[in-house]
Amino acid sequence: MVTTVGNETELDELVEDLVKLDFAAIEAYDAAIERLSKPEYQRQMREFCDDHRDHTQVLGTWLREHGRTPPDSGGAKQLLTKGKVIIAGLAGDKPVLQAMKSNEDDTNIAYERAIKHEEADGLRPVFEKNLSDERRHRAWIESAIAML
Repeated sequence: MVTTVGNETELDELVEDLVKLDFAAIEAYDAAIERLSKPEYQRQMREFCDDHRDHTQVLGTWLREHGRTPPDSGGAKQLLTKGKVIIAGLAGDKPVLQAMKSNEDDTNIAYERAIKHEEADGLRPVFEKNLSDERRHRAWIESAIAML
């Protein structure tokens, strides 16, 4: 499923949706960590999960500074991202990593779009940093899948 996050016209709505997407990613990473058999995979997933936690903190601070209450969960998206991982976990590490790659595809697309948002000037460095994290996550996952 391709995300629609990043297509919002209002910057505050975009930031809220990015926070939700990062919370959904956290839930998916937590589910993946529980299902992966290799400790090195679990370690890496924890690091990536921490990146997503950082994203929610930084973007949540921006929202509060702009009079908005940041989301505290991924909402409906969380069910989909976590659900893919849970189902994949029934078949081993490779399907779990493939589900996580699919989730990372969404976060990459969302941050690529966010960078291009016409009102993103002050947040562009944050979006660029987060996109860099997302690209690193996806590249590692793709590499791990290729080795299985």
